[in-house]
Amino acid sequence: MEKFIKHTGTGVPLRRSNVDTDQIIPAVYLKRVTRSGFEDGLFAAWRNDPEFVLNQEAFKKGTVLVAGADFGTGSSREHAVWAVAQQGFKVVIAPLEGDIPGFADIFRNNCAKNGVLTIQLSADEVDQIFEMSAADEPLEATVDLEQQRVVFKQPGEDVEFAFVTDPSVKEKLLMGLDDIAESLL
Repeated sequence: MEKFIKHTGTGVPLRRSNVDTDQIIPAVYLKRVTRSGFEDGLFAAWRNDPEFVLNQEAFKKGTVLVAGADFGTGSSREHAVWAVAQQGFKVVIAPLEGDIPGFADIFRNNCAKNGVLTIQLSADEVDQIFEMSAADEPLEATVDLEQQRVVFKQPGEDVEFAFVTDPSVKEKLLMGLDDIAESLL
């Protein structure tokens, strides 16, 4: 697994909450016998809409996905994380809204095992990111795992948010260790 220390990329605003794993990667794509090619099925039902964010030229190469609360609920299919990662996303950000978590636990765990960083911010912070992403230019984000901060570049002033990551997940990502590599230490 590749080390995750710092990443800069385009933020992609997915203004949807309660996105389950079947919406992330429909079951019809689970018949493959390899772990590759799942990006083709990422958000397949929504890709028919020309207005869908990943169909817009500015976001096609985005690597920081910003979603609504309760992202990755539903079945435990690891294929959902594979699809997210194979599309090029290194980071997924979602808000904590009251008692609704940003991510389903199993999705968050599968992300950590596959080198994708999940960041949970407050609902107000994610709303601020969505507002910033409404500008004419794509939103550039720099995620620093060591410092546990994400900075969104804005004309004239950058906007920074602090986040908390489980220390064991942070260590594994910084070192680029998946479960097998960790067991060999």
